[in-house]
Amino acid sequence: MLTKRIIPCLDIKDGRVVKGINFLNLRDAGDPVETASVYGGQGADELVFLDITATIEKRKTLVELVRKVSGAISIPFTVGGGVRGIDDITNLLRSGADKVSINSAAVKREELIRESSEKFGSQCIIIAIDAKKNRDGRTWNVYIDAGRTRTDMDVLEWARKAEKLGAGEILLTSMDADGTKQGYDVELTRAVSSLAGIPVIASGGAGSPGHIYDVLTEGGADAALAASIFHYGQYPVPETKRYLKKRGIKVRI
Repeated sequence: MLTKRIIPCLDIKDGRVVKGINFLNLRDAGDPVETASVYGGQGADELVFLDITATIEKRKTLVELVRKVSGAISIPFTVGGGVRGIDDITNLLRSGADKVSINSAAVKREELIRESSEKFGSQCIIIAIDAKKNRDGRTWNVYIDAGRTRTDMDVLEWARKAEKLGAGEILLTSMDADGTKQGYDVELTRAVSSLAGIPVIASGGAGSPGHIYDVLTEGGADAALAASIFHYGQYPVPETKRYLKKRGIKVRI
């Protein structure tokens, strides 16, 4: 069994870490640099930084803040938000990101995935998919623009296509579960993980280490991303990893 990764997420708005429910009702959760430093010290496997308003405000990611966060940690660092093209990816990698997450821009112009993976290597390119269940209860559609715009794209079809175009990983967020602390959408995660030949990072809904265990086992995820349970000290990263290890999940302690 490959080692499973535990990844805290910093959702950034106006230079601060925030957290909401179903992508709404954001509240402050601290300073990005200080928070990142804590997670680096706690043994998080990676860190994800998402500038959640960059796309809708039609601006670039906060590069200077990315540089400061990168300087505070020594673990793999993924950055997303406001990425529109090759130049943006180049700037983020030069600022200290190890990987770049692309969402809306890839949906609007699919060739960006191929171009970026060929230039930087697929290991650098993560395709973020914000998914929301349809009324039929059996399928999910892709949303862009920080969850504000519904597309006609089926999540499973898009995940398959993104992989073929060269994506190295998929960051899969359930908009229905996001911030609820009621557990990940295991059904969604399992559906994507079962067809993907690249790692899937599950996101949205973590309320306990048990939820992380469920999405790593039943959901087949390669990694679990969480925010609220870590930001507010409910379940620190070391405690979460010890729990998972006791239940037979291979994690890096």
